[in-house]
Amino acid sequence: MSENPPAVVVPDPPRRGEGVRTVALVILALAAVTAGLYYGRAVFVPIALAAVFTALLRPAVRVLERVKVPTPLAATLVVLASLALLAGAVYAFTAPVQTFVKDAPRTLASARAKLGAVAGKDGPLSSVIPAPKQDSAKAGGGQGGGEKEEGGGSSRVTGMLFGATTSVVSSFIEVLLLTWFLLASGTLFQQKLLKVLPFPWEKRAALDVLEQTESVVSGYLFITLLINLGQGTAVGLAMWALGMPTPLLWGMMTAMLEFIPFLGGAFMVLLLAAVGLATLPSAGQALLPPGAYLLISTLQNNLVSPLAYGRRLRLNPVAVLVSVMIWWTLWGVAGAFLAVPIVATAKVLGDRLDGLAALGEFLGD
Repeated sequence: MSENPPAVVVPDPPRRGEGVRTVALVILALAAVTAGLYYGRAVFVPIALAAVFTALLRPAVRVLERVKVPTPLAATLVVLASLALLAGAVYAFTAPVQTFVKDAPRTLASARAKLGAVAGKDGPLSSVIPAPKQDSAKAGGGQGGGEKEEGGGSSRVTGMLFGATTSVVSSFIEVLLLTWFLLASGTLFQQKLLKVLPFPWEKRAALDVLEQTESVVSGYLFITLLINLGQGTAVGLAMWALGMPTPLLWGMMTAMLEFIPFLGGAFMVLLLAAVGLATLPSAGQALLPPGAYLLISTLQNNLVSPLAYGRRLRLNPVAVLVSVMIWWTLWGVAGAFLAVPIVATAKVLGDRLDGLAALGEFLGD
């Protein structure tokens, strides 16, 4: 007697409108996450910065642990050493910034005069740039009203600066404490994560992802720091050779702003063009500082970075640019700084997890 063949199960066709509902749910979920990240940036930004700095400083803590230094003490020594380096950098910034601020009124007046000459009644850009106008209140001799307005403006500026300084200091303390606690806890969070995962293969995969993510982020930050220091040195020497004021400041600003991809370089080009126009004798010479910066940046991006980063740290530049734009919109300067570590972390997850393979392929170069 022959056996009956197994029944073939035919899946039900998708219901009408099911795909639309799925897309709508995904859009709503993305909107909710975006709103949460934006309105919760006061909480999420310090946590994200502390996680990135922990990945950067963890190798130094491990070195001290190998010589039998307790983890909390090693974390304290590393954090204190980092603070000493930061204080030295701030001190080195002080003199060039003071010189720049002192010369700023004269520089702005010179730039305004040159722009006024170009945009004057007979200037080549008279149809594009309006000529500077005289202040009617000052022309009429309204000294009292001007003094009141100046005093009120000074008070508002002082209040804004005080509020911004208070916010920066409080955020800095939050990041510092979180970084120290994460470093001092050692592998506590890894152990907790491995403990809650039920299967051995999940434990191995999670540990591999955590270790690779930390290695990629710390490697990116360290290599980027070295590249930025070299580029800052080259830019400082170029500005000195071109006769720009405070060349040390330009080199230090380059080393700092190059941590923000695309936006930092664009800001440097605009600032160099403005200061060059104000301080150098001709418009042609004013174009030399931003041109030199662009040349140095191009050589660095096409020759130095590919060799320094290697294959595993090379990311899709379009994905990096989109990430910088998104995180700048959500979290400001901190988001732009965190954009590349976030993309690098997402690429590690995409390379290690089968369900995110498409993401890893898109983010890779």
